Amino acid sequence: MTTAKKWLAVYTRPRWEKKVFQLLTDRGFEAYCPLNKVRKKWSDRVKVVEEPLFKSYVFVNTDEEGRSRVRMCNGVVNFVYWLGKPAIIQEKDISTIKRFLNDYENVTTEQLTVMPSQEIEVTGGALMDSKGKVLTVKGKRVEVLLDFMGIKLVAFVDKQNVRIIRNTAQ
Repeated sequence: MTTAKKWLAVYTRPRWEKKVFQLLTDRGFEAYCPLNKVRKKWSDRVKVVEEPLFKSYVFVNTDEEGRSRVRMCNGVVNFVYWLGKPAIIQEKDISTIKRFLNDYENVTTEQLTVMPSQEIEVTGGALMDSKGKVLTVKGKRVEVLLDFMGIKLVAFVDKQNVRIIRNTAQ
């Protein structure tokens, strides 16, 4: 019985994104390496080059059976894991990245920084879809003040499970 194919994130050796993409494609996998068009200036010219948007990451669409073949590919370090399982990337997210890179050049990625006083929404876990205010940030955990039915609750939530709604921090 074959399981359905899912997009998974693969962690690669440094500066091997394009090579891993090509090797996976040559082996018959549907792979995607988001490339960002960047203008590079040398002393005598300006040239547009394509650089990977996500350093050391490539996406591959595979099923359970193909995962070991992907892992054996030269340049692949491992899959990116989330809660002990390979992280699944939604098809809509892959499509969004493709559309965005088709429309824009010199795209940059930034890690969200959660700060005290910011209003956030919890995007995962037991408190999913709850809105609150950040009290403190301790490592990978965020202390959040939640207001339910006139009762104030304080909970610690993993940083990756929050989305900033409004930045009121100074």
